[in-house]
This record gives sequence, structure tokens and C-alpha cells, in this order.
Amino acid sequence: MNNHEPLIHIAKRDGMVWWRAWLVRLAAAIAALLVCALFIYGLTKLNPVKVYAAMWQGAFGSARRSWITVRDATILLCIGVGLAPAFMMRFWNVGAEGQVLMGGCATAAVLIYAGRALSTPMLLLIGGAASIAAGVLWGVIPAIFKARWNTNETLFTLMMNYIAIQITCFLVAKWENPKGSNSVGIINQQTQAGWFPAIFGQQYMMNVIIVLALTVGMYLYLKYTKHGYEISVVGESENTARYAGISVKRVIIRTMALSGAVCGLSGFVAVAGASHTISTSTAGGRGFTAIIVAWMAKFNTFVMILIAFLLVFLEKGAIQIASQFKLNDYASEVVTGIILFFLLGSEFFIQYTVHFRSHGHKKEVQA
Repeated sequence: MNNHEPLIHIAKRDGMVWWRAWLVRLAAAIAALLVCALFIYGLTKLNPVKVYAAMWQGAFGSARRSWITVRDATILLCIGVGLAPAFMMRFWNVGAEGQVLMGGCATAAVLIYAGRALSTPMLLLIGGAASIAAGVLWGVIPAIFKARWNTNETLFTLMMNYIAIQITCFLVAKWENPKGSNSVGIINQQTQAGWFPAIFGQQYMMNVIIVLALTVGMYLYLKYTKHGYEISVVGESENTARYAGISVKRVIIRTMALSGAVCGLSGFVAVAGASHTISTSTAGGRGFTAIIVAWMAKFNTFVMILIAFLLVFLEKGAIQIASQFKLNDYASEVVTGIILFFLLGSEFFIQYTVHFRSHGHKKEVQA
């Protein structure tokens, strides 16, 4: 063996069968729980099983908690679905936070200015269309600059977030109710005009229906349509796409319009179907968390359902154990961080193999 061969050699796998990949993820989840158990016991001397039970109670301990978990998971899932086409195209859209806010602002404007003049179905129809238009605008602007002048989409979309935040601040000050509260308050609280109606007695059932329809539609779009194929080709190689006669500029703009539209629609779901108000916390950092959802799911929108619920479960569970066991927020966030670290790390072993140099032969470490 060549003495100059590196001690560790990393090689990309040709592929891993789906069941083995999920076994790797399951092993990572079990390892994460064990490490968290050691951390919890070492820091607090608490029984880790009771802590995990408290996390479950925090997310699903009652019907109300369960539906709040479902509500938050659907909004996160909606944003992840919106990011999927852009990321598959290797357009790093980190501007979902701004696209959600702009969609939410557009929805709030419709509910505030037309709440007394139109029926709820019309308000929802116009509010949804307005949120889509606002999201499309916020997605297409960086796409045009990328397509025409090859600007850095990561920085551009990130800066668009800050513009959206300032626009939201301006509108909150304009719409504040009551005056001087620096808050919009609950929009149409008395009439509930423009609010999602309860379906089968459940307040958030319409959220679930809309987001699941988007999830299925995006999966079919990316996997079985010509546009989805073009997105995949552009993501693999723009030169190959051009050689195949695909207009890369058109694909970039079209795909970011779609991505922005779905992210904007998630603002509609958040305002009309959840909080019924607008503020800079309407997106709540979900635009960045959704990046984890899309990336871990490898842009498969059905897998995103599991990832979104897992992340929301961890968030609700962390809040519960912080309050129930008098742990500070940092300790509970460490538990969440450990679990995410192991889950994200498992993707490395799914995608790559690691070889160690040894005397006379290579030893391969299989995940």
C-alpha cells in the first residue's frame, strides 16, 4: 500500500436501498435517545423515561395539545413543500421566512380592509390569491437576478427576509389595534370573517386538508411532470440542461415562482387558519427550520410529513420538560440539538462510505 495514502478516505455511495437507509436513521434515533438519557441523568439526576414521557405529554397530552401540534406541523410542512422545488434545482432559497411574512401580510390586508364587505368564502378566496401573489413576487425577484446576472441567491433571498420584516413592522404599526399597543390584535375577532371554518368540529382541519393537498400535488409535480424533470436536470447540471434544449433561465424563474407561491400560501394558512393576526413572529423561524425538513427528506414531500411532525414534537416536548422539571431553556434545547445532530449525521453515512487505512488492506466502515 502507498504510504502516502490518507488515513481516512471518504467515498460517495452509488446508492443505498431504502429499507437500509431507514434502518440507519432508526439506529441514529435510538443512539440520540441514549445520549440524551445520559445527558439528562448526568445533569439533573432525573429519570430519562419520565422526561421522554413529559415530552410526549407536551405534544400529545390532550386533544387540544395534539391539534396545536398538528397545526404547527402543517405550517412547517407547507413551507418545506415550498422549498422542495427550489432546492431540487440547487437554488438555495433561504428566503422562505420573508415569503411567509409577505403572504401573511397580504392575507391580513384582505381580512382587515374587506372583512366587513365580503363573505368568508370570498375573503378566503381573495386572501389565498393575494398571499400567493405576494409569495410569487418575493420569490421571482431573486430568481430574475440569478437568471440574468448570476447573483448569489443565498445572500439575495436572505436580504429579502429583512425587507419583508421591515414591511411587516410598518404594517403592524399602521394596523395596530388598539392604538399604542404595537400589535394588530386578533383580526375580525367578533365576526371571525375570513377565518378558516371548522370542519367535522375541528378548528384546524382545513389547515390539514390544504397542506396535504399541496404535499400530494408537489410530489406528483416533481416526480411525474415535464417541469419536474426539467427542475431535476437543471439541478444536476445547467450545462446538460442547455444541451438538452432546456431554457435554464425560464426554469429558474418558473420554479422560484412556484416555491414563493407555496411559501406565501403558508402565510395565508398561518394568518387565516391559525393565529388570525400578523406580526414579525408569524413565520417564527419556520422558514429556516423548513430547510432541515426539505433537506432531510431529500425533497420527498411525503417524508417531509414525518420530519415536520418530529421537529414540532421536539419543540413542544422541550417546552414541556423545561416547565415541568424546572429546566432552563438551554438544557431542553440541548436535548433537541442532540437528536437533530444524530439524525442529520445519519444522512452522511447513507450518502458516503468511510475507509480507514490499515496494514495491507482497507477496512471499510459500513453504516
